[in-house]
Amino acid sequence: MTSTVLVAGATGDLGRRIVRELLGLDAQVRVLTRQGSSAADDLFGGDGRVEVAAAAYSDHAALTAALAGADVVVSAVSGTRPVIVDAQRALLRAAVAAGVPRFVPSDYSADYRRISPGSNRNFELRRELAAEVDAAPVRATSVLNGMFAELLLDEAPMILFGRRRVLFWSSADQVLDFTTKDDVARATALTALDDDAPRVLEIAGSSISARDLAQTLSELTGTPFRLQWAGTTRTLSAMAAVGRRLSRGPEETFPAWQGMQYFVSMFSGEAQLRHVDNERFGPHDWTTVRDVLAAHLA
Repeated sequence: MTSTVLVAGATGDLGRRIVRELLGLDAQVRVLTRQGSSAADDLFGGDGRVEVAAAAYSDHAALTAALAGADVVVSAVSGTRPVIVDAQRALLRAAVAAGVPRFVPSDYSADYRRISPGSNRNFELRRELAAEVDAAPVRATSVLNGMFAELLLDEAPMILFGRRRVLFWSSADQVLDFTTKDDVARATALTALDDDAPRVLEIAGSSISARDLAQTLSELTGTPFRLQWAGTTRTLSAMAAVGRRLSRGPEETFPAWQGMQYFVSMFSGEAQLRHVDNERFGPHDWTTVRDVLAAHLA
């Protein structure tokens, strides 16, 4: 029997990849779009395997109708409180009302469950939503993958390519988890079709340290990349707090200070994945950080 998977956030970068993977697995896909938006129709309108359903997150009746008949809801929305908590809360309540048995919230991050209070805004929003998901009468699965490996090339300024340096905070040997967006999309699609999926699925294309990263770059380029201590995680956390207070855009999803908080969570070890299960869906050639860097340098 073909499963019907409703995807929220399907027009975003990760959402489109998840839809592609679901279609490759012969799932029936329904994408949720906001009323008045043509983005979903523009992307998927010509594909008979994809149904487009329009509903506002603020309209419980319309949202419930859009979810009716789905076997699982996969959320790939991105944002701050109005999206991660408020919109997903509405999505969760509509799923319950529509009798959808399974729910995959938009986590796709490092492990936010053990982070210190006040240390990472985006992680704490996910943890707040997770408490509501756990209390709801649905079977949920969160996909945790560390950091998207592609961010090492630009948005996460850990590698200084021009200066041949790799930054680290506190310890150069702290293990950090990275997974490409395509691998996350694949695991999410398989999770959506897995009725026995666990509450949390941890995956990682690479689990490496800053020291490993510097060695990899040295081997790929033939030029030494050196480690550069950038301070302690406590110092970085204080810098992030100052940046947050001075920020003119408090609702930005990934301002510079939030990136600092992400590195605090990772380099402190609090957000490290502890139970990676890359074998759950069988053999797969995971794209490693080395692969991503090699392609970038080429």
